[in-house]
Amino acid sequence: MAYKLDTELSPELEKFRSKIETSIRPFVKILPKQVKELDFWQSKFGGLPYLPNGCEYPLNAEGKPLFLLAQINFEEVPELEGFPKTGILQIFVAETEMYGANFENPIEQDGFRVIYFPNFSDLETDLVTDFSFLPKPKYLPLRTASALQFEKKWAPVSLNDFEFENFFGPNFFQQFGDKEDEIAEEYAEKFTAMGHKMGGYAFFTQYDPREYVAGGKSYRLLLQMDTDDEVDMMWGDSGVANFFITEEDLERLNFSRVFYNWDCY
Repeated sequence: MAYKLDTELSPELEKFRSKIETSIRPFVKILPKQVKELDFWQSKFGGLPYLPNGCEYPLNAEGKPLFLLAQINFEEVPELEGFPKTGILQIFVAETEMYGANFENPIEQDGFRVIYFPNFSDLETDLVTDFSFLPKPKYLPLRTASALQFEKKWAPVSLNDFEFENFFGPNFFQQFGDKEDEIAEEYAEKFTAMGHKMGGYAFFTQYDPREYVAGGKSYRLLLQMDTDDEVDMMWGDSGVANFFITEEDLERLNFSRVFYNWDCY
């Protein structure tokens, strides 16, 4: 299905409207909202996780508990090609200076953990409900829990996603001469990839790390969590976190090799 832009463009970018449109992909926009009560099985940022009786709580290599960063119940999410239609996906991170990220080995799940339950129960009697064993974290990117709502959207490739060059070639903006920076800024503003989302193109405050990691370009965006004052979320200095997965692993529901990165200004 071909998608058309309804965005007004400068004369310089208007010449490339059709090329921009060829890059359009669907994604799911995530809308967090703080609420008083959260069910154990619902989609959320932060809070207490869905944990069936008999399942071990995730710990790091030192035996310290990780903390729930995000939980996605796919029955609440609009259908997105390649993504599960059911089940619960969870991402936990360590309470460390880098929020559990290992920039030397971004798929090593020690400081973070990705867990997927293909089926779930909405009966509290089937679940762990007492999490009094957890210490109160002080150094996490989010301080409060939020419920999540979802909207399916479409958007062209973002400026600092490595795929931009696949569509437009290297040094695309140089052809605009003295307007190079102006046109690049226009593109970045009109086709931003900022915000919380699943799928589609990613946003970075620095650069796309997939370009510089062996095999990194095979990873697509699984989940993005952005700095958000309204729900008290801050990644370093107004940064953003990205979780990537290969098409093959996503198809197999194998979340053991998720690529985790975050950066900030």
